[in-house]
Amino acid sequence: MATGILKVQGDKIVDGNGDTIVLRGAAIGGWMNMENFITGYPGHESQHRASMCEVLGKEKYEFFFDRWLEYFFTDADAKFFADLELNCIRIPFNFRHFEDDMNPRVLKESGFKHLDRVVEICAKHKIYTILDMHTAPGGQNPDWHSDNPTNYAAFWEYKDHQDRTVWLWKQIAARYKGNPWVAGYNPLNEPCDPQHVRLPAFYERVEKEIREVDPDHILWLDGNTFAMEWRGFDKVLPNCVYSIHDYAAMGFPFGERYTGTETQKATLERQYLRKVDFMNEHKTPIWNGEFGPVYANPQIDGDAASINQERYNLLGEQLRIYDKYQISWSIWLYKDVGLQGMLHTSPHSKWNQTIQSFLEKKNLLWLDAWGRRPSEGPKAALKPLIEWIDKVNPIAGRETYPTPWNTERHLLRAVFQTFLAASFSDDFAELFRGMDEADLDALAHSFHFDECVQREGLNEILRQHAHLSRESN
Repeated sequence: MATGILKVQGDKIVDGNGDTIVLRGAAIGGWMNMENFITGYPGHESQHRASMCEVLGKEKYEFFFDRWLEYFFTDADAKFFADLELNCIRIPFNFRHFEDDMNPRVLKESGFKHLDRVVEICAKHKIYTILDMHTAPGGQNPDWHSDNPTNYAAFWEYKDHQDRTVWLWKQIAARYKGNPWVAGYNPLNEPCDPQHVRLPAFYERVEKEIREVDPDHILWLDGNTFAMEWRGFDKVLPNCVYSIHDYAAMGFPFGERYTGTETQKATLERQYLRKVDFMNEHKTPIWNGEFGPVYANPQIDGDAASINQERYNLLGEQLRIYDKYQISWSIWLYKDVGLQGMLHTSPHSKWNQTIQSFLEKKNLLWLDAWGRRPSEGPKAALKPLIEWIDKVNPIAGRETYPTPWNTERHLLRAVFQTFLAASFSDDFAELFRGMDEADLDALAHSFHFDECVQREGLNEILRQHAHLSRESN
């Protein structure tokens, strides 16, 4: 039994008995909000779905994605999660499951089929859920994970996008009002407001309107610029937890390798403390809503074992820091095709066997941000363009928002991961042409817990730190 709806009390999260709760968990990324590196397609979810529908036809398209959503998270997944002593799952979703750009403000009841199911399964295993709008109307950031096929976050320029987002959150809040296993609502994932002041203003509005239908649940509020900064924020809202995302460059192929030096450890802690300065100043609870390294593939990278051990060590050091400050966290991510998940599809699964050649091409052509590997072709094409732009306008890469990006990152996003990636969407869908329902069911079942491979090194570290958290509570 849950002991009441969680709420904020000072700088703590407490249950109905007033006992402190520290949430430790993961996100079901790539499920109700699909992402290219998580399941393997190029480009953006809406493009991927359109291409799949064109190849499969509407009936088989709907059959496949319904089965895929079902198999991706079942009772077996929740049991596994609970056995690790993790107690919270973040559920990212695309607003398009519940509302349509061409039919706005008409609720799609069908969107709740799998969301309700997973919330209930998690409750059965005493796992809290946080509902996360990862894709909002208009796109709240310029990246693929908001299903935004442009560099323009229109959410901030059109009031109607914001109105629709508030409307949808009120529908969702009315549905889960009173549910003690829903830990609350994450209104926007990784917002990017170039003016910085419109985000806190939107949070004030959405907090007020959600409270009209659900006065009790916590709101989990991401910082600006991919949940990394707090310019424009000058106060805290009631019953809200403020959230950072704390990825470490040392956990990615193009970053410095982590060897556990005191300097590297100090860098990790300094990076964390910079991001949470706002919360510490205002004495609010802290949630690290996303973090985690990616992992090398033993079938491709000869040094995979040592690289992955370094990444596990890095993760362990980050978790040690979070334990030190007793914050809640949600690692990214639970399940994928082999890059980052706690579980991943088997190399021998029908899904991986079907897409493997395309996946290799996609990664070598740098068609997604996280799966790319060192490759001479795109490197040779990109380098002179970066140099030319930096020469003719040195401030372009430095001052164009999002300002943490340099010229290379802007070009990778606009040219490789938007323009070029979209051009391969139909090619990916063609891999499934002519398949019948039995084939499609087998493809979807590749993501079922029973077929997936556990990343044991990662999961053991999570188990250890989840257990330490339970003991400290």
